[in-house]
Amino acid sequence: MPGNLARWSLWVDPAPAGGRAGAFLGRPGLWVVFSVCSLIPRSAPLAQASLGGDLHLAFGSFRSLRNPFSHGRPERNPLPRASFLGLSPEPGSGRIAPCLLLSPLSSMPPASWGKHSPGGQRFCRGGLSLERLPNSIASRFRLTEREEEVITCFERASWIAQVFLQELEKTTNNSTSRHLKGCHPVDYELTYFLEAALQSAYVKNLKKGNIVKGMRELREVLRTVETKATQNFKVMAAKHLAGVLLHSLSEECYWSPLSHPLPEFMGKEENSFATQALRKPHLYEGDNLYCPKDNIEEALLLLLISESMATRDVVLSRVPEQEEDRAVSLQNAAAIYDLLSITLGRRGQYVMLSECLERAMKFAFGEFHLWYQVALSMVACGKSAYAVSLLRECVKLRPSDPTVPLMAAKVCIGSLHWLEEAERFAMMVISLGEEAGEFLPKGYLALGLTYSLQATDATLKSKQDELHRKALQTLERAQQLAPGDPQVILYVSLQLALVRQISSAMEQLQEALKVCKDDAHALHLLALLFSAQKHHQHALDVVNMAITEHPENFNLMFTKVKLEQALKGPEEALVTCRQMLRLWQTLYSFSQLGGLEKDGSLGEGLTMKKQSGMHLTLPDAHDADSGSRRASSIAASRLEEAMSELTMPSSVLKQGPMQLWTTLEQIWLQAAELFMEQKHLKEAGFCIQEAAGLFPTSHSVLYMRGRLAEVKGSLEEAKQLYKEALTVNPDGVRIMHSLGLMLSRLGHKSLAQKVLRDAVERQSTCHEAWQGLGEVLQAQGQNEAAVDCFLTALELEASSPVLPFSIIPREL
Repeated sequence: MPGNLARWSLWVDPAPAGGRAGAFLGRPGLWVVFSVCSLIPRSAPLAQASLGGDLHLAFGSFRSLRNPFSHGRPERNPLPRASFLGLSPEPGSGRIAPCLLLSPLSSMPPASWGKHSPGGQRFCRGGLSLERLPNSIASRFRLTEREEEVITCFERASWIAQVFLQELEKTTNNSTSRHLKGCHPVDYELTYFLEAALQSAYVKNLKKGNIVKGMRELREVLRTVETKATQNFKVMAAKHLAGVLLHSLSEECYWSPLSHPLPEFMGKEENSFATQALRKPHLYEGDNLYCPKDNIEEALLLLLISESMATRDVVLSRVPEQEEDRAVSLQNAAAIYDLLSITLGRRGQYVMLSECLERAMKFAFGEFHLWYQVALSMVACGKSAYAVSLLRECVKLRPSDPTVPLMAAKVCIGSLHWLEEAERFAMMVISLGEEAGEFLPKGYLALGLTYSLQATDATLKSKQDELHRKALQTLERAQQLAPGDPQVILYVSLQLALVRQISSAMEQLQEALKVCKDDAHALHLLALLFSAQKHHQHALDVVNMAITEHPENFNLMFTKVKLEQALKGPEEALVTCRQMLRLWQTLYSFSQLGGLEKDGSLGEGLTMKKQSGMHLTLPDAHDADSGSRRASSIAASRLEEAMSELTMPSSVLKQGPMQLWTTLEQIWLQAAELFMEQKHLKEAGFCIQEAAGLFPTSHSVLYMRGRLAEVKGSLEEAKQLYKEALTVNPDGVRIMHSLGLMLSRLGHKSLAQKVLRDAVERQSTCHEAWQGLGEVLQAQGQNEAAVDCFLTALELEASSPVLPFSIIPREL
């Protein structure tokens, strides 16, 4: 007998007829149960034992457990139906046979094990052993029965383990209270089998597809009074339950922790909970407890609790000895943040998500995934400048990934309009060459769009022409690399339209429409190209078709207003303006219900002043009282104090629902222009007043006020308002054109000529500016120069759309 077994004694207790045998190994003060089993097949020997070399005990499957010897005599009182098996080499055969482990479970005599279970480990090992028994000779009924036994073992193990840990902590706390004040007890760590006892029940149920049982087990585990030993385990359990709620349960099938599942769920899953009376662990109880209303709320609650615990336990030290612990803790925290991203993203709560992810930055040094998550959340909630800064760091962490600079270029091109930065990021993608793979055409597309936008912003015609040429070359290079990409083809067509190559643009656009027939931007560009060719009816038909597919696209509706104004007059166009106001009011109501997020103090101001009775209507031109001075609409009074482009950066106005307010301003000003065409100046003044209530210092509002003053004959007032508008927007070509004509009417010919020359230099395709410059030159007697201007205006007007082609957004 080996030395480590020299003081051990072995008893084998065969049952005469039942086929059950007990094997027990013990020494004074310490007892270990090896197995009590019902042999299958019946002809197998009851027990085999060998104490030479390695201890070997071989049994079949087991059904029940008897108490071990007490005071030297066997007891016949049955214990719960479970035991535990191990594996050891079978002597002489070289194969692995089932055998019991020699690990002592308790220093207490075996007679007391029925009362003092070692944390449910016996049930857990029994369940794990049953789960691993071979299935080759078992019937289907026996396999089902075995599955039920496995789950029963795991459920009992979970309850007993929780009670055991609660009692252990209570005992530890009582002993700690008798220690000196500065002493701290050693934290109890979960052993492998204790942790398996806690989680095997819900894992087994979820693996079998028993969602109801698995969720019930998880919820029971999370509701038990917490101990120090179960803190980390509860973080993992909360993460698992959140994953089940998000991935396996729809909002229609959800049931709260205090309600019952749907009947169809209960019909599919039988209740396999142990019917034997077992002591249950203590649960958290109280009055007025919060109960989630849907699966998203419950998942969010679980994840926020898990996040607070996981981030607290993240290992921040970077010493080599703790590298493995740091990696594991960081992986756990990152998994929780991934689930938070899914949960909050489904509700559009990107501001809250960005705040959660920002808390992860304290341990995100060198971790690309966390940096990128934070950057994407900043993009989603509209904090574009912060997002670009974060994306720069992501590029440093993963310089060979083309998606990161592409995302940065997208943000710079779109909301920020940082074109130099966008050019640098696009060049990063192109510099990767073949390593960029399928993203290389996107890199050229980003660079081409950047050049195109720079050309629009350029003040010198020579610079504009150069940038337009580079933009077209770059976009054509992208088309060569991705000949079937409809987005690339669309922007090639748009670039050709911007330089007034209408026929070539139409050919390219037809190729794009073959791939995506219902794309809003492609249909919009087609309508503008038809209008440039003076086929206004065709253009209106295309716009109506596009609005049918995209009923919330205001750009399409503004184009429809212009086409109806040209074809049917202002009265028909005003009907569309009324439809736009109703659509705007619907979208605004949706945003107030949480469909769109608010950001920062702007959102708070909107919430404080929100009123539910807002109603927007255009004045009736045939109502004598409609133009009288009355209180501004609720939309105007709500933002009159806050909204001003002088106090708000333009990028902020484009974030979230602020886009709604700029759209509303444009609708009022468009209606004012139509009323002025009808000579209904009172109604036009009312619309301008509404727009001024939204953005009192907007250059568009100042310009329209100047036009109204001009129609009324107040030329000096109109000139002053045009100057104020030009001060706010020095690049406004429409403002320059109107100011130049006003100066000419007031006798300031030289100054008018200078202003109009600046206008045609700023936008060489504006035929109105060329026409105005020709008129001023003709009034000054410069007939030859005037003729050139008139010819240029006539040529440009022949290819001029109802709205500039630049109304099509150029973005990735």
